[in-house]
Amino acid sequence: MLLNIRKIIEEPGEIPFSFEIDMSDVHFDSVHAFLSPLTVKGSVVNSAGVLTMDADLEIESVFICDRCSSHYQTRKRLHAHAVLAQELQDEDNPDIYLLEGDNVNLTEIIYTIFILNMETKSLCKEDCRGICASCGKNLNEGACGCKPEPDPRLAVLKQLLNE
Repeated sequence: MLLNIRKIIEEPGEIPFSFEIDMSDVHFDSVHAFLSPLTVKGSVVNSAGVLTMDADLEIESVFICDRCSSHYQTRKRLHAHAVLAQELQDEDNPDIYLLEGDNVNLTEIIYTIFILNMETKSLCKEDCRGICASCGKNLNEGACGCKPEPDPRLAVLKQLLNE
């Protein structure tokens, strides 16, 4: 969404916006599917000569747990904040986004912020126990019948006990 902010570039004001971004073609290893578009509601504000964009993002997704490989559904909510400028004063600040004339490309900014805030590890629950390395059973559903393998570093001690 390209938003024209000409009327607030030089004087204080606010321009609200609301739109959706289709995420069906976005692929992450931990995301099985996005169940809804990314909903965006926010505004661009000129306050004391500083242009800022604030927005609330929401999307419903099905993730794949990194420990047990089960699918789980979750609703992700995120607040996005960005500083807008007509030209870069500080090239080292990645949180400043450039205007395109009198317009701001909100889709590009929101998409970037959303991608950078995706979890690097997704878990179905905080205390997910994962899967058994021997038989592959989901340990969240109960213990498996596998005997724990002894630490190979202690094999010499086991031989002493057997003698």
